[in-house]
Amino acid sequence: METTVWKVGELAQRTGLSIRTLHHYDEIGLLPATGRGESGYRKYEKTDIERLQRILFYRELGFTLREIKTIVEDPDTDANGHLERQRSLLTERIERLRKMVAAIDNEMEAEKMDIKLTPEERLEIFGDFLPEDYEEEAKERWGNTDAYKESQRRVSEYTKEDWLKIKAEEEGTTATFASLFESGASPDGDEAMDAAEAHRMHITRWFYECGYEIHAGLGDMYVADERFRANYDKHAPGLSEFIRDAIHANAKRASNQ
Repeated sequence: METTVWKVGELAQRTGLSIRTLHHYDEIGLLPATGRGESGYRKYEKTDIERLQRILFYRELGFTLREIKTIVEDPDTDANGHLERQRSLLTERIERLRKMVAAIDNEMEAEKMDIKLTPEERLEIFGDFLPEDYEEEAKERWGNTDAYKESQRRVSEYTKEDWLKIKAEEEGTTATFASLFESGASPDGDEAMDAAEAHRMHITRWFYECGYEIHAGLGDMYVADERFRANYDKHAPGLSEFIRDAIHANAKRASNQ
């Protein structure tokens, strides 16, 4: 069977590379031409094209030409090995890009929420919890309510010191809930209901007027929404349900007074 051979100009046209680039690859031993024609022009065969495809892939991933030469000449890596390596590198790159996109999205959402914190301050205060992850859903549920608008207004004015106070209060309330839960206290006991009331007042003090009906709805969401449930249950499995029940018990206590 006749072997297909490409001249350097044909290969340049086929790949979009310049002839000068192909000459350079030949000169440094990265893509040596299979041979030379009678007029001295470089000749490339199918195996050269396959090698060039690998070269271009690794170049796209940011490897230097010296690194690429080492990779493609690895005697322990066959064609399938190169495909496996390329797949692994692409998967890693996709994950890096996904994280970069997520970071940009988070910053855009933070801008919409008008949280005036640097990325370092946000990491210090919120850690892995990102308020903007819940922003779109909150806007969809409550965007037309006075409570949502009031929360947005207040949040836009908070400093790092304010957020640290909010964080400390929230962690204190959660710690109280967890301590009561692990001690075997009943969610409709006075201590648990007092903790629920402290939680309700925390929201009222920092975000919006949180009535008992709204608070009960939040309690339900802490169990129904996997993200909130995981955030509470990491302290103690089942804590989210305990908090919900304490919130409902506190609302009932208030209606009976």
